[in-house]
Amino acid sequence: MKAVAITQRVSVVPAYGERRDCLDQAWTKFLAVCGLLPVLLPNVIGAALALCEAAGIGGLVLTGGNDLAMVGGDAPERDAVENALLDWAERRRLPVLGVCRGMQMIQQRFNVELRRVEGHVAQRQVIRIDGERKEVNSFHCFAAFDSPSPLDVWAVADDGVVKAIRHAAAPITGIMWHPERRAPFSGDDVALFRRVFGVT
Repeated sequence: MKAVAITQRVSVVPAYGERRDCLDQAWTKFLAVCGLLPVLLPNVIGAALALCEAAGIGGLVLTGGNDLAMVGGDAPERDAVENALLDWAERRRLPVLGVCRGMQMIQQRFNVELRRVEGHVAQRQVIRIDGERKEVNSFHCFAAFDSPSPLDVWAVADDGVVKAIRHAAAPITGIMWHPERRAPFSGDDVALFRRVFGVT
């Protein structure tokens, strides 16, 4: 199995005075189906980068959860870690796949405007993916309505919200739905992850 680095959400637990890193167990199950082995990264820059160097990472998954700090999110340390990881992956030309918040991290790096939106928290939402109408899930309150070069749009909701992007030249992809939350997992999502990370 190919090892991929995967980021974690920050969970704030006031009763214990703790800021915890956590990841839905569904991610490990989904990535296993894709032929991928997740290496869970802490929200501490030095440790996260050291793990990537030591583990022979073949790509990077930026997961969902926590709004970006620029729109009022409560996990600025996660923003800092993910920006450092994106720099690290870019220098090595490693594939990156951002999911929900992860896609927004990518958009932020390319100065894409994010706005608050309504109607995008739903177990089922029909959108256009590569021109075909398909059903996905949706769990976000911020979104973009355009995607200037070099980010190309390949999925969009009926109200114009951008649902997926690809970099025109670099191995960077983003989706706004959560593949790990589908049961059973979508064959299209599995195929996407296998293609992005070169699993044959």
